[in-house]
Order: sequence, then C-alpha cells, then structure tokens
Amino acid sequence: MTVSAHDRQIVSELSRQAAEIAALPVHAEKRAMWTRLNRLEPVRPMVWIDEIPLWEFQDHPELKCLCEDEFARGVEWGLRARLWHWNHARCDMVVDSVVHSAVAWHDAGYGIGHREIRGQTDYGMNAADFVPVLRSEADLGKIKVPVITPDPAATDRAAAMTLDLIGDALRVEKRGLATIWFAPWDELVRWWGITELYEDMIERPAFVHAGIARMIDVWLARLDQLDSLNLLSASDGNHRVGSGGLGITDELPQKDFDGKHARPIDQWGMATGQIFSEASPAMHEEFCLRYEMKWMERFGLIAYGCCEPLHDKMAMLRRVPRLRRISMSRFIKIEKGAEAVGKDYIFSYKPGPGVFAGSSFDRAEAERELRRVLDCTRGMRVELIMKDISTCRADPARIQAWCEMAVGLAEACA
Repeated sequence: MTVSAHDRQIVSELSRQAAEIAALPVHAEKRAMWTRLNRLEPVRPMVWIDEIPLWEFQDHPELKCLCEDEFARGVEWGLRARLWHWNHARCDMVVDSVVHSAVAWHDAGYGIGHREIRGQTDYGMNAADFVPVLRSEADLGKIKVPVITPDPAATDRAAAMTLDLIGDALRVEKRGLATIWFAPWDELVRWWGITELYEDMIERPAFVHAGIARMIDVWLARLDQLDSLNLLSASDGNHRVGSGGLGITDELPQKDFDGKHARPIDQWGMATGQIFSEASPAMHEEFCLRYEMKWMERFGLIAYGCCEPLHDKMAMLRRVPRLRRISMSRFIKIEKGAEAVGKDYIFSYKPGPGVFAGSSFDRAEAERELRRVLDCTRGMRVELIMKDISTCRADPARIQAWCEMAVGLAEACA
C-alpha cells in the first residue's frame, strides 16, 4: 500500500497545525495539574469532556475528511477530531506532539454470541433487551478463552504508512493497549439476561458465582496472553482512565520497568459493576467486587466505577489495593458520596448530558448542577467528566458553552 501525494498533503498540514498547538506552554501546565490530581495533591477541580457526538456535524469543514484512501482517512479523522476538540471543547485537554499507531493483533473472541431485541431512537443510542443463552452451569463452558495472535507485519505497515502521511511535524509511536476497559458483567449480562441475573442472585446464587468465576478466569487468561506477547504499553500518559479523566502520572510505570516490556503493574487498571447499580452493597461485593479484585490486584493504580451509584458502597471499595479514583453516577446522594470519598481518592463526577438534548442548551440547569457538586466537594480531589452525550442537536456551540462554563466554575472554586 502506498500513500498518495494528495493524502499526504492533507494529513501533513493537519499534523503541522497539531504540532503548533502541542508546542504551547499551557500543556506543560495542564500536565502538571493532572499529575498533582493523580497523586492526590491539592489542585483545582479538573474538567474534561469525552464521547461527543461528532457524527452530528462531521460534514462541518473542520471535520470533513478529504483523503481518498481509507487508511489515510482514519489518520486524518484522528487529527481533525484532535483539532476540533482543542478549538471547541478544550477544558483541561492536553495536546501531545505524538500520533500513536496501534499494535495489531487478532482476538478470536469468547466463542459465544448474544441475542438482543433492539429498540430504535433518533440519535444513534439504542436500548436493547437480551435473550438469555446461559441458563445452566453446563452452558458456562460455551465461554472460551480468547486466543490472541499478534500481527507484527500489520503493525509495521500501519506505523510506516502513518509516518509517511504525518511527515516530521509529529512523532509516530507504536502503542499497544495502554489501558483495558474491564467490565465483565457488562458482557456476561448480555448472555445472561438482566432480569434473570437479579432473580438468580436470590434463587440460584451458586450458578451466579460459577458464571462470574468463569468470566474472570477467561479475562485473566486473556490478560496473561497480552502480557506474554508484549502487547501492552505503560499507561502514564495522555489518555482516559476508565470512566474518569486523564491518567497522566509520575507513579507509573514501576521503577523496575525495562522500557520495552510493559506489564499490568505498569498500567492503570479499572473495573466497574454497572449492572449492580440497584443491588445492595453486600450483593455487589459478593457477586461482583470479590471477583474483580483478582483482576485489579494485577495493576499499578486503580480506577473504579462508571454509571453505578457508589455513594453507599465506599466501605467495600476501600479494600481495593492501590485504588486512586472513584467514578460516580450523577444519580447519587452527592453529600453522602463526598463524605465517603473524602480526600483519600479522586472523586470523579459525571454531570448530566441531558442539558445538551433539548430545544436549546439548558445552561441554567448545567450551572446549578456543577455549583452544587463543587460546593459539596470543596477541598477534595475532584474531576468533572462530561460524557455519554447522545446528542447536542447538531449544535457544537452547546458543547463549547458548557466547557467554558465548567472550567470557569472550577477556576472560581480554586
């Protein structure tokens, strides 16, 4: 595969623009702030936004891809999205002078699929009901250990093509998995059924224990393969951690890291038990956290939680080794959650994205929510993470307005 002069010109110009932004001194300042937050040192609340529905305005001149080759368009899109975020959704963003080229491998999967009944919405985010395919302990044998097969030729080819497109404005670095989204019940419940799981926890607890135990064993076997095949990368850099903010830290990788082979202990780890949102702390610990601990103990720093309320579950979470950040749903008792977390962890709060979805941007509601959270968490280690935005009604000005408001409130709080 070769890179055309047409595509090279487009991507190299975008790279030059990204390099100019990356050279600004503000990024060193923001890196230092994220590092202090991740060390649990005093710093003003940090603000980040992710999962913006860019597809709603992908024909905007800033985002419209012009490259002819499909691979080149992928590199182009990454750069255009980076520039768009800087121009319209900056918050406490850090722009690096690097483009990562992913290490390639094949994952054979679990050997089991799920069946679902999917609803339809206007905004691309659909609800689904799952048809159970796991109803007995014998069925659990359907869950296979994925076989991981590296593809070094594809890795080298992609890196070479990316470098050819980018030119010398930015560095091109090969990168394996720097962080792994670990939510075993999110996958398992698709095969189990949500109602069935809640009934089985009461009526067939041994079956539930057997199911999650099998899933954890499979995930750990997959992790061992990724580790032994050197498909991991140290995760001390400018990337999202779990459902929280940026993982920029000087505590990873470990001091004995050889610079070549990253291990799980050199990474941020994470886990989440979202399906246990309505379960008691005791059931969450028995059927979820107890098994997640086998995964989390392998990693250097830990982030826990996503969309589940955790304000009444901190007692069990305090037993997680090297736990550093807690991501909480907005559907919590904020005063109770803040008191339970204290200054011992990063309190990662996710404001409601519904403020973008109405006939106009509900700035008043967005500001009320942020002020209440900032008042309740004053003196804590806090990050405001806006995500899960299904729609902004194709109006990027709403995104920019929220970002400017949130950063302004965070700075005033400091």
